[in-house]
Amino acid sequence: MFHPASSSARATGPSHNLGTPPAPRTPPPRAPQRDAFFDNAKYLAIVLVAMGHSWEPLKGDSRVLEALYMTVYAFHMPAFVLVSGHFSRGFDMRPDRLKRLVTGVVVPYVVFETAYVLFKRAVDGDPDLAISLLDPWYLTWFLAALFVWRLTTPLWKLVRRPVPLAVVIAMLASVSPDIGDDLDLQRVLRFLPFFVIGLSLKPEHFQRVRRRAVRVLSVPVSVCALAVAWWAVPRMNPAWFYHRDSAQELGAPWWVGPVMVLALLGCSLLLAACFFAWVPRRPTWFTTLGTGTLYGYLLHGFFIKGADYRGWYDAAWLHGPLGEAAVTAGAGVLVTALCTSPVRRVFRPVMEPEMRWAFRRDPAEVARRRSATAVG
Repeated sequence: MFHPASSSARATGPSHNLGTPPAPRTPPPRAPQRDAFFDNAKYLAIVLVAMGHSWEPLKGDSRVLEALYMTVYAFHMPAFVLVSGHFSRGFDMRPDRLKRLVTGVVVPYVVFETAYVLFKRAVDGDPDLAISLLDPWYLTWFLAALFVWRLTTPLWKLVRRPVPLAVVIAMLASVSPDIGDDLDLQRVLRFLPFFVIGLSLKPEHFQRVRRRAVRVLSVPVSVCALAVAWWAVPRMNPAWFYHRDSAQELGAPWWVGPVMVLALLGCSLLLAACFFAWVPRRPTWFTTLGTGTLYGYLLHGFFIKGADYRGWYDAAWLHGPLGEAAVTAGAGVLVTALCTSPVRRVFRPVMEPEMRWAFRRDPAEVARRRSATAVG
């Protein structure tokens, strides 16, 4: 069908666009909005981690505190590892992500592994303590584990049944006392199922545990967990919750290891679900603190260990209900302060260094930036 306009366009050639408004520019893609739920969960989990560490020198004097300690240890790190796995779903071997792994995990590991050893030498008077980057000390095990877990993420996304495979590996590790302390591999493998489960979880799975019915059920479940922990205090070695020793190293028959892996996995997932059920969904005053939990995690150890080395826990008044409450509150305030923006600005050069001098420029990334600049 003949249209005069089309005939005119052919006659005038390229000049037919003169006088027409330019095509609207495509706005640059917005960064995905953070989910306040996960930042809230990370903050609350790291507060529980700090409180649990502050209880260690005191828990031997109180069966109630030791029961609370065992209950918290059953789920606080598993919940933290679950969230870490969930946020590692997009990890691949792309150069920019490998750089982030080095700058955000490897560099802090080297810095804090060295710093903790030097700190113990200076404050605890242990000059013979050697710096060993293969033997994580105190809190740095998590960075070593996160490095291994994240590097293996593409493999877990490739296999057909990742969660059962991770559980079998954890069960085998529990009966392998010869694994040794290199990179705290026993812990890496024993916490592995939680990371892989986090990789497998979708946002809708977290929505399910945030329902009102789950929140209501979580109350009696938590009470029962505390009661069981109180009963288990004189009967169970709390080192099982650390996942750093094999069954034989804990004085148990080898077959107890796989049984405890399954039992603790179920218990930890149940209590983690109860924990997630009560995490606020909306932004709160502490939501932004959830973005700085690694700072709070790595830094609070200097204060906890320093107080222990200096004998501050020996004060008699701390070994009673009032003192235990004061220590608990102090740990919560401390780790909260360590997650704030001023602290993060001070320690960012060692926690999140850019290190542009250490890496070659990725041609694909340069091309993407040029394209975004041209569009903008």
